[in-house]
Amino acid sequence: MNRTMPALVVAAALALTGCATHSEPPTSANAANSAFPVTVTPAGGQAVTIPAKPTRVVSLSPTTTEDLFAIGAGPQVTAVDTYSDYPASAPRSDLDSTKPNVEAIAAHKPDLVAVSADSNGVVAGLTKLKIPVLVLPAATAVDGVYDQISLLGKATGHTAEADKLVGDMKSQITDVVSKAPKKSLSYFHELSSDGYTVTSKTFIGQVYGLFGLRDVADSAGGAGDYPQLSAEKVIAADPDLIFLADTTCCQQSPATVAARPGWSTLKAVRDGNVVALDDSVASRWGPRVVDLVKAVAAAVQKAS
Repeated sequence: MNRTMPALVVAAALALTGCATHSEPPTSANAANSAFPVTVTPAGGQAVTIPAKPTRVVSLSPTTTEDLFAIGAGPQVTAVDTYSDYPASAPRSDLDSTKPNVEAIAAHKPDLVAVSADSNGVVAGLTKLKIPVLVLPAATAVDGVYDQISLLGKATGHTAEADKLVGDMKSQITDVVSKAPKKSLSYFHELSSDGYTVTSKTFIGQVYGLFGLRDVADSAGGAGDYPQLSAEKVIAADPDLIFLADTTCCQQSPATVAARPGWSTLKAVRDGNVVALDDSVASRWGPRVVDLVKAVAAAVQKAS
C-alpha cells in the first residue's frame, strides 16, 4: 500500500472542507448595502426610511450637494438644482429648489431626494410616489453641520466616509481656532449692501463666536436673527472688521465699501480690515465651513 495515500486523502479532505466553509471577508460595498433598510431622522423633522442603498439621488440644496460629494456619494447623485454650483462635476439641472416641482423631480426617477425646505408640497407629493425625502434646513449651530453630514452618510451607505469627514473638520477647526490671537474685536457681516446682516444667534454668528468676536448687530437693533441695519447704525457701531458675503452676487468689495457715504471713516475701512468672502462658502453649512473658519482666522490675525 502506498504510504502517501492517507496523507493525500487527508489533504484533499481539508481542501474540500476549506472550500466549503471559507467565505470572503465582506467588502465595504457589501457592508454598506447590508445596512439597509435604514431609518434616519433629520433634526426637528420626521423619521424617513430608506429601503435600499440609493443609486439615483436628487439634491435640491447646494449644501447637501456639497455634503454628498464630500462623503463619496457623488456617483449616486443623478441631478442637482440650479444653485448647486459646487463641485463643478455635480450634475446640474433646471430643477428649482425655491419652487420644487414634484413631476420634474420624479422624471429623474430618484430613489432619494434631499431638500432644504418643504416648499410647494414637495414632501407630500414625493411621499405619495413612495420616494423618500430628506428635509435638511439650514444648520443653526456648527454641530448641526456635523449632524447633517453624518445623517447623509447613513442615508447613502457612506457612514464611515461621513464619520471621517466630520472628524477631519472638527480637527481642522479646533486647530485653526486654537492658533488664532485672542483679542476682543467687533464685526459686521454683510449679506447685502442694503444692510441685511446676521446676529450672533445664527450659524454664521456662531462661527465668528469661536474667535470671541462681537457682533455689532446684537446691540444695534433690528428684527429677528437676520436684521436690516441702516448705514447710520453700522457707522455708529464702528466695527473693527467688516466681512462681505455679497462679493459675487452684488459685486461688493473693500473699494465699494470705502466709497459709500460716511463709511471711509470706519475703523475697519481705515485699517484695511474689510474682508471679501466667497458668497457660497459664507452662506452654506457644509464641508467648506472649514474654509470660512480659516478666512475669519486670517482676518483676526491681521487685525490683531
